[in-house]
Amino acid sequence: MQFQDSLFAKHMAPITGSAIRDIFKLLGKPGMISFAGGNPSNQALEPEVIAPIAKEVIETIGAPILQYGATEGFIPLRGSIHQFLTEEGVICQESEILPTEGSTQGLDLLLKALIDPGDVVLVEDPTFLGALQSIRTYHAKIVPVASDELGVIPEALEEAMKTYHPKLAYIIPTFQNPTGVTLNVERRKRVAELAAQYGVIVAEDDPYRDLRYEGEALPTIKSFDQEGWVVYLSSFSKLISPGMRVGAMVISFPTLMRKCVIGKQSSDLHCPLITQAIVDSYLRKGLLRPHIDRIVKGYKAQMNAMLEGFSAFPEGTKLNKPEGGLFVWAALPEHMNTLGILNKAIEAGVAFVPGTHFYSEGGHENTMRLNFSNSPVEMIYEGMEKLSKVLNDAK
Repeated sequence: MQFQDSLFAKHMAPITGSAIRDIFKLLGKPGMISFAGGNPSNQALEPEVIAPIAKEVIETIGAPILQYGATEGFIPLRGSIHQFLTEEGVICQESEILPTEGSTQGLDLLLKALIDPGDVVLVEDPTFLGALQSIRTYHAKIVPVASDELGVIPEALEEAMKTYHPKLAYIIPTFQNPTGVTLNVERRKRVAELAAQYGVIVAEDDPYRDLRYEGEALPTIKSFDQEGWVVYLSSFSKLISPGMRVGAMVISFPTLMRKCVIGKQSSDLHCPLITQAIVDSYLRKGLLRPHIDRIVKGYKAQMNAMLEGFSAFPEGTKLNKPEGGLFVWAALPEHMNTLGILNKAIEAGVAFVPGTHFYSEGGHENTMRLNFSNSPVEMIYEGMEKLSKVLNDAK
């Protein structure tokens, strides 16, 4: 039996899979050093801490923790997330918090609630390719907004809002994926003002906020939001465990909250109660802040090792030096093409993600994103040496 193209939904035809996931398929070679993903370090995960918490949760709550639950979330978790977000400077009511399966689901629920085919969504240029994939699934018109070393440019954002009348803008303000750039305070405030002025929902996706290795924490865009146009997306994937898939969204408009709850009901009914309860207990035991203090020391050493490795890259390479997060972004001399170089790098035993995948309109073939969190320091030195040789041979 052979499947015909006519069997498949027409709306899925232009949707491609994740370039990062496709690269992962090429990484089976023994000894491969991957700078391609965005995983937290295995040393940042705590099975020895999570296991007894899981046991305690099951023994204390019993069978109900294995049952169906409310779409609006495990009530104790909403309380502990509220405390966590308050410490982050996100002032909200518990009723404005919806637990999600990572911040990725939060964006998906906003798209489901707001977007009809052809509606405009504004994104930073470049932006997280997973977000681009989600937005394309809802057949929105993606309009990239110019960004620089200080983040999305407010004048460009306002011009796009005036010209395209978008329903939604998607922004990663802190240690942006893929560039590692952090939006400065003045621009954060201006983004909130523009959202209210033009009636545009801003999805503030902030999963890397607490992975800061130097400098001072900045107020969220949401903290400047006076009318509720900013929806804050948070995640514990990079802090506690990506596998448990626990995050949250803060929605100040009750009608939008209801639409997102309804959308979640048709997606997964609710986040698994047991993982919600584990994260709740982890937060209530006061384990998160000491854990963050521990893991950022290791990440800082890994980031610095990667930054050192750029000294051997081709002359003219430009890179962002982030103050935190998981990624370093680089632009090689303009004549170089990282798409063509990738296979040679993989043959040499090292992988990265070509930067063109993060641009909604392609191009920028000389750019690349490197992840440092999933490789120990000595492996980063080795991988950067291999990659430098490949790049210098190709220049």
